[in-house]
Amino acid sequence: MGKVLPYLKPYRLTMTIAWMLMLTELIVELWHPMFMAKIIDDGILKKDLGVVMKWGGVMVGMSMLSFLAGITNSFFSSYASQGFGFDLRAALFKKIQSFSFHNLARFQSSSLITRLTNDITQVQNTVFMSLRIALRAPLLVIGGATMALFVNVKLALFLVLPIPILVILLIWMMNKSGRLFRFVQEKLDKVNNVMQENLTGMRLIKAFIRKKFEEKRFQNANEQLRDQTVKALRLVELIGPLLLFVMNIGILFILWVGAIEVQQNKVNVGEVVAIINYGFRITMALSMLSWIIMAFSRGKASSERVSEVLATSVDFENTTKGSKDYIGFGKVEFNHVSFQYPSTDTYVLSDISFTANAGETIAIMGATGSGKSALFQLVPRLYDVTSGMIKIDGIDIKNMDLNALRKQIGFVPQESILFTGSVKNNIGWGKEGATMEDIIKSTKDAQIHETIQRLPDMYDTRIGQKGVNLSGGQKQRISIARALIRKPKLLFLDDSTSALDLKTEAKLLSSLRKYDCTTFIITQKISTAKEADQILLLDDGKLIASGDHESLMSSSALYRDIYHSQFAKEGFADVQ
Repeated sequence: MGKVLPYLKPYRLTMTIAWMLMLTELIVELWHPMFMAKIIDDGILKKDLGVVMKWGGVMVGMSMLSFLAGITNSFFSSYASQGFGFDLRAALFKKIQSFSFHNLARFQSSSLITRLTNDITQVQNTVFMSLRIALRAPLLVIGGATMALFVNVKLALFLVLPIPILVILLIWMMNKSGRLFRFVQEKLDKVNNVMQENLTGMRLIKAFIRKKFEEKRFQNANEQLRDQTVKALRLVELIGPLLLFVMNIGILFILWVGAIEVQQNKVNVGEVVAIINYGFRITMALSMLSWIIMAFSRGKASSERVSEVLATSVDFENTTKGSKDYIGFGKVEFNHVSFQYPSTDTYVLSDISFTANAGETIAIMGATGSGKSALFQLVPRLYDVTSGMIKIDGIDIKNMDLNALRKQIGFVPQESILFTGSVKNNIGWGKEGATMEDIIKSTKDAQIHETIQRLPDMYDTRIGQKGVNLSGGQKQRISIARALIRKPKLLFLDDSTSALDLKTEAKLLSSLRKYDCTTFIITQKISTAKEADQILLLDDGKLIASGDHESLMSSSALYRDIYHSQFAKEGFADVQ
């Protein structure tokens, strides 16, 4: 809660006004039984129509005042709660954007989506309720009991004595249900996760005819959510009837004792009616409290989940000050770099050392799991090295401004990620303020311009979610164009030409030579590696060989095996 409450500060004045209006409604409600007693005792029983009209008019006027206060309170409560929800959601999204990959590994994507949507909605509704009715209910209990005691202590005791016990019961229920509703939100995370995976992998599900399996998986998650929700709601629902039972017994005793007292002229009829009115109001408030506590329990559970994200410490902060333009040439040095993913004991990279001179093309080869992608992630500091040092133009990247470093890097991941929107917007996304001229140049160099021209709306063609309406090669080249538009000093292509034919790939690599940047390419193709200035051969996280194609053919048995597996028909002698 401590991380969430500060976002209410900008709305302190609005909340104060809402509470003042709520108190106006409360005061009117507490005085109505007193006026009713006055009308009965001094008006109806004495047959004085003037008294009835006088106090009846006061009640009508105060009711109108309460009505206006309620409407205005709703406006201010909505403004404060909606604004609070907007600010909190923006802050949570900004926090997630600052997360490192290690931070993101702590939370499932579906869980973060639930926290950004459902959890914040729950907290937002709790704020609205606290301004509109939540504080009114306990004050009505306290105020009603006090006013009843003021009218007649003996009769009021039948109302007052059970209240402390019921309040303790409500507090216990709030703590218990808070834990239960946290489990509900976790089950909702699981449902959202199954839905997200199902929608993302719909093509695969249909291809493998796994519809029944996925339906069963969703049903299991849905049943767990239902059962947990029922368990939490059952506890809350049991309290309501118990409260009504206890308070109604108190009201029956008031009616019984009150009738005797009236007959003995020890109490006025109006006083009995007033206390009965206070009894009904207190009963209503206690019943409302059980419902409010349910909402607050859900809000408390949700606020804890939101606070958990807001309180997460980012692995590294961009605290470097000074010049922003660090990459002048693009020379990259790995000095005895080792790396292991956080919370694991296994080294993904061990004692890697090499130098990539400015403007060179470096091909990285190796079996699956050899550490190729991990090496790529270290330069833009998506992860930090465990030991050793990475330098760019002689400067340790840890001493560089993080944003300036990343702005000069073009990164194309192994899985081409495209966003819903137009082709033009997806490519221009790579560079703030990109012009159409910039976009076309990058697409021509990425060998995708002619293909885009053949699309129904050309550059304005809408791309479906994750690029479902494009082929693998088209997605790869659009991703490359998005990286090239940055005019990067360092370009990283993580197996980003795997879906391209040899002719298109050759044209692409030729175009990349025109860029003033150092290029790193993860590839499994010897045809691609042959064109590189330097080839790094990784095996089980270690750099076992490096050099150009000719030198590796002479010195590395593993490289020769890879070559022969791809060019067996051409023969070794042909390349010498």
